[in-house]
Amino acid sequence: MSDRRKGNRFTGDAEAIYDSLLMTNGTIYCNRCGTQNSALAKFCANCGTAFSLDVQASPPTAETPGIPPPPPSPVWQPAPVSYAPPIPAIRYGGFWVRLVAALIDAILVGIVIWPVSLMMGVIIGVAGRTVSMPGIGVNLVNGIVGGTFYLCADWIYEAAMESSSKQATVGKMALGLIVTDLEGRRISFLRATGRHFSKIISKMILLIGYFMAGFTERKQALHDMIAGTLVRRTQ
Repeated sequence: MSDRRKGNRFTGDAEAIYDSLLMTNGTIYCNRCGTQNSALAKFCANCGTAFSLDVQASPPTAETPGIPPPPPSPVWQPAPVSYAPPIPAIRYGGFWVRLVAALIDAILVGIVIWPVSLMMGVIIGVAGRTVSMPGIGVNLVNGIVGGTFYLCADWIYEAAMESSSKQATVGKMALGLIVTDLEGRRISFLRATGRHFSKIISKMILLIGYFMAGFTERKQALHDMIAGTLVRRTQ
């Protein structure tokens, strides 16, 4: 209440002072102390009395409410830990599982070839008797033709199946095996052919080339090393 009265009094005094100002030839005289001042002056140069109502005490500036500082971040935060998915271990087909697969394939190929070989033997025998060929000659021709047919059929079967999208013969598929190159990719028919005929070398050294599949690092037989192939497990 006292502040409001003081403000009214201050305003009244200023109006009285302003009404009593005397201007003469561009000068103004202070009504309080009589000091001559410039007509553009707003305060008396001697006593500091205000000459205009526009000049008033500036109202106190309201303080801007303080904004609380953000909470300090911790000096150290553990980095999020991400775990890579485990890489499945590569398993290779050893000697015994490959032996069982080879026996299955031999039985299947024999079942398909035996009727055809029998028919071919009958035809060769009839033709031999027609030309009066001795029995030993008929048996020799029959053996050569039958053996050649078996070798070709076995080669086409194995190379075609191992280079196909299945990457395995029927025997290998039954036991969860596939044939790949050293990088795990599908092999070509040419590489499968080289692998097949490299088995001749494995047989020539008393089958030691086959036994190598039981103790080499990646279970490679000799013909696998020659052809650059691997026999992997899928199960």
